[in-house]
Amino acid sequence: MTAILPESLEKLIEQLSRLPTIGRKTAQRLAFFIIQHSPPMAEELAGAISRAGARVRPCRQCFFLAEEDVCAICKAPQRDASVLCIVEESFDVVAFERTGTFRGLYHVLQGKISPLHGVMPESLTIAPLLERMRNAVPPIREVILATSPTVDGDATALYLAEKLRPFGCRMTRIGVGVAIGSSLELADELTLKHALERRQEIS
Repeated sequence: MTAILPESLEKLIEQLSRLPTIGRKTAQRLAFFIIQHSPPMAEELAGAISRAGARVRPCRQCFFLAEEDVCAICKAPQRDASVLCIVEESFDVVAFERTGTFRGLYHVLQGKISPLHGVMPESLTIAPLLERMRNAVPPIREVILATSPTVDGDATALYLAEKLRPFGCRMTRIGVGVAIGSSLELADELTLKHALERRQEIS
């Protein structure tokens, strides 16, 4: 089939289609929209991507996103530093923050244990988590394991529970409400709020 789109536009569509959940048709619509509103939109979008790529980095304490060494959540004095919610990805932090109910701190694993996909415990931020637990001031009194309710998410939670047991803190798992096999990112605020409120002890 003869190429009918300019090469530069095809390249833009190709790059956009590499984004999660963005197929060829959606990428094409986005590319057309950007071009129709260019040059201002294209320049602003390119600038925003460039700035974010250059400035945003993992927080050195919790591995959430930050422009400084420590993120805004870790720096906030009103947060309860004795309660730690462990999540898979940074977008899970955003999901929980939307509920407006959790006032503790987070730790982002940057994934979940999945041997089939080559993701082992050492691939995640588990070692920094254990170091954080050892040096926490005040001591961590509760750890909430908020990994997704999938096979890999449950396996990750069980692995973490074993690693964290020697610290003697209360360990809980988010409760019912989040559908089995789903992503926390896709859950609504009320569902996540109930999942936190109904968290269950891990024996």
